[in-house]
Amino acid sequence: MVHLSTIPSEDEIDDKLVESVKKAHLQLVNDEDAFTTSVYGSRFAALDLPRHEMPEREMPKEVAYRMIKDELSLDGNPMLNLASFVTTYMEEEAEKLMTESFSKNFIDYEEYPQSADIQNRCVSMIGRLFNAPGGSDDATKGAVGTSCVGSSEAIMLAVLAMKKRWKNKRVAAGKSTDKPNIIMSSAVQVCWEKAARYFEVDEKLVYCTQERYVIDPEETVNLVDENTIGICTILGTTYTGEYEDVKAVNDLLVRKGLDIPIHVDAASGGFVAPFVVPDLKWDFRLEKVVSINVSGHKYGLVYPGVGWVVWRSAEYLPKELVFNINYLGADQASFTLNFSKGASQVIGQYYQLIRLGKHGYRAIMSNLTRTANYLSDSLEAMGFIIMSKKSGEGLPLVAFRLTPQEDRNYDEFALAHQLRVRGWVVPAYTMAPNTKNLKMLRVVVREDFTRSRCDNLIADIKLGQQLLEQMDRDSIKKQQDFIHKNHTASGKATHNHPKYRETHSIQGRTGKTHAIC
Repeated sequence: MVHLSTIPSEDEIDDKLVESVKKAHLQLVNDEDAFTTSVYGSRFAALDLPRHEMPEREMPKEVAYRMIKDELSLDGNPMLNLASFVTTYMEEEAEKLMTESFSKNFIDYEEYPQSADIQNRCVSMIGRLFNAPGGSDDATKGAVGTSCVGSSEAIMLAVLAMKKRWKNKRVAAGKSTDKPNIIMSSAVQVCWEKAARYFEVDEKLVYCTQERYVIDPEETVNLVDENTIGICTILGTTYTGEYEDVKAVNDLLVRKGLDIPIHVDAASGGFVAPFVVPDLKWDFRLEKVVSINVSGHKYGLVYPGVGWVVWRSAEYLPKELVFNINYLGADQASFTLNFSKGASQVIGQYYQLIRLGKHGYRAIMSNLTRTANYLSDSLEAMGFIIMSKKSGEGLPLVAFRLTPQEDRNYDEFALAHQLRVRGWVVPAYTMAPNTKNLKMLRVVVREDFTRSRCDNLIADIKLGQQLLEQMDRDSIKKQQDFIHKNHTASGKATHNHPKYRETHSIQGRTGKTHAIC
């Protein structure tokens, strides 16, 4: 039933109470109305958004939302970004749970004990996925782990732990601790270079070749000396996705009697290999593997940023790196570079682990592998050289390059620019040093990259090639310059500081491209 309403008289409208409120209102707000029609009828729509200094006055929430939303519409479509491993799709229920947890400060265990317990459940599930040793009566024998902002923080923590453990042994033996070093591939992701530089550890690089894009186990172990804090092996290299032979490195260390720990960078492969090639030995089943990191926001299927790091046991995480902090009423053991952080991503990870289960992850990773195989076969049929592995021997990605032809007027970078015009982000890279500046393209197959979209990409690659083959070298160069300066974000960027030009990194020294991860 609809209720009846009387029409008030002028006296009733202007009663004393209303008038006093009206006067107070007029005394407090005496500016002209700034938002009376739609968002686009307000004065804000005719003004530039603040860029450098906080504005003096506020704006209505509807205007702020719409102006920022409109600005963000100029970003690319995440589903067409084939450069990144980072998750671009989650179910609405997961998004809702994560949104509801935005206000939770994850570090406050006393206030949010259930969120903390959910992290512990995730660590346990992920540790078991990596065949971590279980707990026992001796608390130091069981595996330990923690969540991180991503694999970069996880790797920093692992390097710190390896360096501290090495230093403690050297000090106990009365030896110098001046020159710690770590052994890794020249194709490592840039976070490894950061860790080595930030924590003053020398890099010993195992160089790729034109035929080999991963470390050679024999060459790796031969670089070991008394100052080696550990060896980095990669379960899915950034460039070609190939799994490095962790078992071969482990077996050589055992055979030679070398007490050198292995850290496995499983940022991408940690949530792929256990489901696609479960018999592959790369994890805690190998005695020299002491720590593993994995990105929850890559094939862990969570929005950025969440990562995980697990140690074989507390023996490999020196206690002097762990702080017991009494914060907001509760003691907590903390080993992080960051302190306060939201609980949303950890809760998102837990949702995926229990929502999908092993069967769900296996189904998704199997589909991704099939799609990657299909794309690889299609590109090979088109005349490209395939650099990545198929059928579970590496990540679900396709790395490929053009066949060497002296009379070709375009290269991989020109083709990448052509695809960019069509909306695709397919990166071109210069490979690691000692590969004679080998160029390549890479397509990452993520959960939302379906077979249908794969066919669209193949069609656009064909179209791009056909167009480039009709152009001369000068025309291609002019087009590339135009696209780079006017169509790509990097070409239009104004935020790069002129002081900071890389000369210290592998990229700065050799021309290798820092790959997107």
